[in-house]
Amino acid sequence: MSTTTAADQVKTDQEQKLQQLLAYVSQNSPFYKELFAQHQINIHTIRSVDDLAQVPTTSKDDLQQRNNDFLCVPKDKVIEYASTSGTLGSPVTIALTENDLNRLTLNEYNSFTCADGSPHDIYQLMLTLDRQFMAGIAYYSGLRKLGAGIIRLGPGVPSMQLETIRRLNPTAIVAVPSFILKLIQFAKDYNIDLNQTSVKKAICIGENIRNTDFSLNILGKKITEAWDIQLYSTYASTEMQTAFTECSQGHGGHLQPDLLIAELLDEDNNPVPANTPGELTITTLGVEGMPLLRYKTGDMCMYFDEPCPCGRTSMRLSPIIGRKKQMIKFKGTTLYPPAMFDLLNEMEEVLDYVVEVYSNDIGMDEVLLHLLPLDDSKACDNRIRAYLQARLRVSPHVNYVTAVEIQKMQFPEAVRKAVKFIDKRV
Repeated sequence: MSTTTAADQVKTDQEQKLQQLLAYVSQNSPFYKELFAQHQINIHTIRSVDDLAQVPTTSKDDLQQRNNDFLCVPKDKVIEYASTSGTLGSPVTIALTENDLNRLTLNEYNSFTCADGSPHDIYQLMLTLDRQFMAGIAYYSGLRKLGAGIIRLGPGVPSMQLETIRRLNPTAIVAVPSFILKLIQFAKDYNIDLNQTSVKKAICIGENIRNTDFSLNILGKKITEAWDIQLYSTYASTEMQTAFTECSQGHGGHLQPDLLIAELLDEDNNPVPANTPGELTITTLGVEGMPLLRYKTGDMCMYFDEPCPCGRTSMRLSPIIGRKKQMIKFKGTTLYPPAMFDLLNEMEEVLDYVVEVYSNDIGMDEVLLHLLPLDDSKACDNRIRAYLQARLRVSPHVNYVTAVEIQKMQFPEAVRKAVKFIDKRV
């Protein structure tokens, strides 16, 4: 009688796909051919995920500086060119073949299924489907495979979003959480009862809605206090062409082990144990155009390996704690932008914000908060400054701006998602 468990089978399948990947990039990737030769790596000795430690990591800098050297197929096999948003430096182009687009479809089909999606749902997509944004095409194709209804409305314009909800009765929305707050505010201003609409759930992209203990953060609480909908968080990146999506338990984003190997590494590239912050490092499985091997995403998070209450046994990721390159050391305090965002989202006196960090004359980090205040009174200013001092124990610089100014800062020309963090450090 066989004693092979489902977990054993997943491990076997993953290792088989890893060996196929190693053979593929050693033949077809100019970058990895050179890397293997330089470090005298014999790919046949890498049989398991643990053996991957023999391979040096790949960085965002590698992708930015040698973008074309990662391409493994002739250009006439490329169907789609997607690109990163360029939050940390110049954008990176990711070329996808027909097979890659099918894999992307499967990835999002799995993600929406994980988030309790069904063919009976209608999803309103409140995000860009142009500007080389991979997520837009991924959501659309995944929902088509699911057989759900799709409303491609694009980002912004709360009035149009709510009118379309009234007219077409979607059951779910896909949106950035801070935009959902703008919808809530618009509905409040015009006496629209969101709980009387057809929308029952939201797939939240691009921003954390939970703390690392899985409780809703301020953003998540503000949404659910005003609108009785189920929130599902999802995390992905263009480079990995794969998503980690929450189930209804809300206990972390589930890994898709048939599409990705995930490692969490410390400063010395050693694996960290569960429940310990590390840098997410990924190896893509089944990617044909631009596969990546031990690619350091720059995102800091934790993983959990105990089975989820939903029954899935795959690794789960915590919300992203922050980006490694964006860590701020300010007057003896270590901060990540998401923690600053949580703090500002808590404040009723702050309607919107942009966090800027720059280097002072002696090379130390300085923080400047561009804030859209509730009003321009001295009392409001005093409350804001006192709150920041109490919560941060240090006082950042504050610059009050108008609604028009904050809109220009968050949406400079050609960006596809709101800029909440500006890094001007040298």
